[in-house]
Amino acid sequence: MNHNGNPIEARLWAAADELRANSKLKSSEYSVPVLGLVFLRYADYKFQAALEELAGGGGGRRRVGPADYQARSVLYLPEAARFSSLIQLPEGGNIGAAINDAMRAIESENPDLKDVLPKTYNRFENALLKELLKTLNSVPMDIEGDAFGKIYEYFLGHFAMSEGQKGGEFFTPTAIVQLIVGIIQPFHGRIYDPACGSGGMFVQSARFVEEHKKNPSAELSVYGQEKVAETVRLGKMNLAVHGLSGDIRQGNSYYEDLHDSPGRFDFVMANPPFNVDRVDKDRLKDDPRFPFGLPRTDNANYLWVELFYSALNDTGRAGFVMANSASDARGSELEIRRQLIESGAVEAMVAVGSNFFYTVTLPCTLWFLDNGSSDVREGVLFIDARHIYRQIDRAHRDWTPAQIEFLANIARLYRGEAPENLHDSAELMAEYFPDRQYADVAGLCKVAGIAEIEVQGWSLNPGRYVGVAARAEEDFDFKERLEELNEELETLNGEARELEERIAENLAVLLEVV
Repeated sequence: MNHNGNPIEARLWAAADELRANSKLKSSEYSVPVLGLVFLRYADYKFQAALEELAGGGGGRRRVGPADYQARSVLYLPEAARFSSLIQLPEGGNIGAAINDAMRAIESENPDLKDVLPKTYNRFENALLKELLKTLNSVPMDIEGDAFGKIYEYFLGHFAMSEGQKGGEFFTPTAIVQLIVGIIQPFHGRIYDPACGSGGMFVQSARFVEEHKKNPSAELSVYGQEKVAETVRLGKMNLAVHGLSGDIRQGNSYYEDLHDSPGRFDFVMANPPFNVDRVDKDRLKDDPRFPFGLPRTDNANYLWVELFYSALNDTGRAGFVMANSASDARGSELEIRRQLIESGAVEAMVAVGSNFFYTVTLPCTLWFLDNGSSDVREGVLFIDARHIYRQIDRAHRDWTPAQIEFLANIARLYRGEAPENLHDSAELMAEYFPDRQYADVAGLCKVAGIAEIEVQGWSLNPGRYVGVAARAEEDFDFKERLEELNEELETLNGEARELEERIAENLAVLLEVV
């Protein structure tokens, strides 16, 4: 979510949230219809611009049709489906039915959106719908860039915050996604997200390509999979709002590989659910997506790790979010991690502090894989970003664009690439890397060799390697220290659970013998 203070986004959210409070509907009932109207307003904005352009280029006898709009990556809107028509509807009419009909008309002209757009506006009172339409109509038509996409993203983030755990299922905080994109640099190729939620990984990848003066529609092909049908619809709308097309399918990624993923993708990005239990591993036997074997523990974290790894082609890169406990997990998970490290695919690990996510306050870790130089890699880059953040409010943090670029630049220096300064990270770079060359920095980053990682029990926890920066005693921060201790406790609890399972297994064997 963007917290740079865009007044349009903030004003629209405040107005829509006030209307929600008066509607007596839950956020989960209100969010998709409102996002549908944001989508409709954006579609009309693009359509009207294309309409003027096509009218100005007229003069011939050929009649302008839907194909002319589609050639410009613009959704064709029948007249009854245009926002400009809906805003003129009298309050005494059936506005809900009219909006539902508009959504059906758009789907009929645009097959990629079939059964995607919301059609539940009859649940809203006419007066409320009229106010929602007026609110969205207040967005000025001379805005530049991807303004509607950012509004959609802003609303997604706020709905995720208000919906708690359910919100976390469909929205990954934008700063986290931007760092993943900044490190793996998806300039060109196929992108895959088997836990794609509302499609944020795809959207930020497209923005990254645009920042580097390329056309994302020409450079990227996106493929997603998501278990929840409503979230698939959110994702498809999100792509459409940003002018993107992609292949997002509904399915359970543990059991269904709808994109035939092994070895197919240039980039894999994901924020999977953490610590899922009760996955039926009997259904996964002999599945080529798990080349290092199945973990014995009742935890799906390493199933996801293998799903991401196996989907990469020979030069592919992956970046994904994972629970901290996975970095130090023992037993069968350690064995999988050892094989992964020894394969040379693990490029970097980034420790993220607490309060970045809406659903959990615990810190997390970002994993980065790279097959492109795995045959020559002799170590892993560890970055501890737990003390780098911007405080949004008491319970939430993110990174500034400069901080994101700075962290991504550490990976670029490690690869021998030139750092970027599109987001004013030069001051931070000069402070930590004055020679513009990679060097280990206590408390921030370190490259650890395979032998050192083996000594540490094949741990991928950045805190074990990076150390702490020297600081005066009076700078001691009790809250930060408590978070560090909590992270250590989480790791120990994971080891305890592993030992409990092994004891139970051994006891069962002994009882069978007796």
